[in-house]
Amino acid sequence: MSTILESPPQTDSPAGGGTGPEARQLVVALAGNPNAGKTSIFNALTGLRQKVANYPGVTVERKEGVWPLGADLPPARLVDLPGLYSLEAASIDEEIARDLLTGRVEGVPEPDVIVAVVDATNLERNLYLVTQLLEAGRPVVIALSMVDLAERAKLEVDPDRLGLALGLKVVPVTAKQRRGLDELARAVVEAVDQRAPAAKWRLSPGAEEEVRRLYAAGAASREEALHDLYSETLPEDAERRAAVEEARARLSVADPRWWQEPLTARYRWIEQATEGAVRGARGERPGATERIDRVVTHKFLGPLVLLLVMAVVFQAIFSWAALPMELIDHGFGALGESVRAQMPAGLLTDLVVDGVVAGVGGVLVFLPQILLLFFFVALLEDSGYMSRAAFLMDRLMRGVGLHGKAFMPLLSSFACAIPGIMATRTIENPKDRLATILIAPFMSCSARLPVYTLMIAAFFSDVKVFGFLSVGALLILSMYLLGVVVAIVVAWILKHTILKSPPPPLILELPPYRVPNLLNVVQTMRNRSWLFVKRAGTVILTISILLWAMMTFPRSAEKPVPDAEEGAAVQAMRETGTESRGEPAPLTAKDAGETADEGAQLQQSYAGRLGRLIEPVIEPLGFDWKMGIGLVASFAAREVLVSTLSIVYNVGKDSDAESPSLIEAVRNARRPDGRPAWTPLVAVSMMVFFVLACQCMSTVAIVRRETNSWRWPLFMVAYMLVIAYAASFVTYQGGRLLGLD
Repeated sequence: MSTILESPPQTDSPAGGGTGPEARQLVVALAGNPNAGKTSIFNALTGLRQKVANYPGVTVERKEGVWPLGADLPPARLVDLPGLYSLEAASIDEEIARDLLTGRVEGVPEPDVIVAVVDATNLERNLYLVTQLLEAGRPVVIALSMVDLAERAKLEVDPDRLGLALGLKVVPVTAKQRRGLDELARAVVEAVDQRAPAAKWRLSPGAEEEVRRLYAAGAASREEALHDLYSETLPEDAERRAAVEEARARLSVADPRWWQEPLTARYRWIEQATEGAVRGARGERPGATERIDRVVTHKFLGPLVLLLVMAVVFQAIFSWAALPMELIDHGFGALGESVRAQMPAGLLTDLVVDGVVAGVGGVLVFLPQILLLFFFVALLEDSGYMSRAAFLMDRLMRGVGLHGKAFMPLLSSFACAIPGIMATRTIENPKDRLATILIAPFMSCSARLPVYTLMIAAFFSDVKVFGFLSVGALLILSMYLLGVVVAIVVAWILKHTILKSPPPPLILELPPYRVPNLLNVVQTMRNRSWLFVKRAGTVILTISILLWAMMTFPRSAEKPVPDAEEGAAVQAMRETGTESRGEPAPLTAKDAGETADEGAQLQQSYAGRLGRLIEPVIEPLGFDWKMGIGLVASFAAREVLVSTLSIVYNVGKDSDAESPSLIEAVRNARRPDGRPAWTPLVAVSMMVFFVLACQCMSTVAIVRRETNSWRWPLFMVAYMLVIAYAASFVTYQGGRLLGLD
């Protein structure tokens, strides 16, 4: 597919056939308002022959596909413009669309034809964009969408009369039933060699006279003269700027609202064009939409419905993905063991198994959550409910400066920050989207639960308050609430400092409810998951190999010997066969030796040395150098802290958070002076640190992917680390002052 999507040279055919469709691959731009059905038409025209990326230097999504125009023609290159209402470039999306139409986007030639997707149920608003597309100087074909919804609303649109009034070819299209797709292809091919239609709308006589004067003063065209006259910025050329200022002064004398005239003139022409082509209850929604909205947007019932919907989504991401994630994890574990059995022992085998296989598994294990998230996102967006959810949450989110659409990404981040951050693509404003990305990792994801489980099992498992409230449950709830509160405070600070902007207005169209298009849902899941694997996966794999190297090197020629104090309590338990939480199967001599070797090797590795290096820094938090190794290693994934501590304390790297051996090792670990290394206060301090620190390379990788820069992920890691350190410091030192140590 990549070869088809390569931008071909725009030259005439050797036979001198001109620039018609037989000479080269056509480039077709697809434009339309949000919720106009553009995505459905794009998917219907391209199927699986599409790719998704970002435009260079920005986070605006770029979608392209291959559109088979006919058996005797080469397929067209279909470029999907961002959904927009206007080309007046008030946002990055509009700038990209404008630059693409004029051939100023890297890697995308100027389009041969523009296909404008127009919603038949809301013609007048949709045709406003068409009036601007006509000024791009390219042939335009209208794909009339939502025809089936218009028919249900008893709204009849005559495409022939509408096309005659507009001077354009109008083709009714129903993407779900694939009606009108062949006719649309023929219309595009026929439009290639036709002259680009001229905009027929006109200003008042006085304004038209000023446009003619500016054209005579040096503007290249009527469109450029219009832009100079009504743009918010003045031309750089001094002579043209003076002419524009004089023209504006004359217009302001005649009409104080002179700057609104292009808007009113465009809509006046649209009304004339649609007057004879549309019959029925124009502008009214289908009755079903109104009846449903009485419930889902109700002051009291609406939030309850939203809470129920979000509970299902949250439950799905949090628990339904558990089985496939576990299968993937076990599958890669089995693959690693198989590879280890087939290859000779040595560093190469360790690199392949612990670096490459484990790294790839660390990427793919998130796929079930990502697929489930975007399955629900696509369902909610395609059905029309997502706009209602944003409307309901807007007042709450605006209190901290965020957009209403930030609610779902933040809620999804409780399962995993990665799909939550990817879901911020529904937020149009770049600053609002970036603020949501930067606070999403504060939500306590499922990867933190093994850390909480280990700390609570070791020190709070049988402790109750008032005789019936579990301290462990209260601690987990406190950790979740702590993340939410800190996220709210940080969001407020970000939106009033480096991401300062006025409270985001919620300008939403509430589209009619419709049955989701299965093809749209599948394409959304496919595109988002592939983007994650392709972009974030490469970064995660690289960091996995780097962390493996840090925990593996340097290696000595002699078998490492563990410290005398290392694992003494655990070894004593194994010798006596007694443990307070049960009697696990004792390690064999071979297993014990291998585990001791692993622990000693980890201590002398770069990660171990780094743990000793940072010990003076983390000591005020109650942590020693062995915990420091866990902090370093857990950057691969938060739950890695558990397996790292298992190696450090010589109880086997396969121990989990509920392993009796690991729990007893944590309880009995000692510092050089004989004091307990772990106490209930140290455990709480560790939990607080993990709530607030960004201990997850996958999250860093996806933030890099979504922001197109290393600046923001590094900033995120730094400020979260500072907050985590400060909170953990206050927790530990404050607890000591209160005598809780």
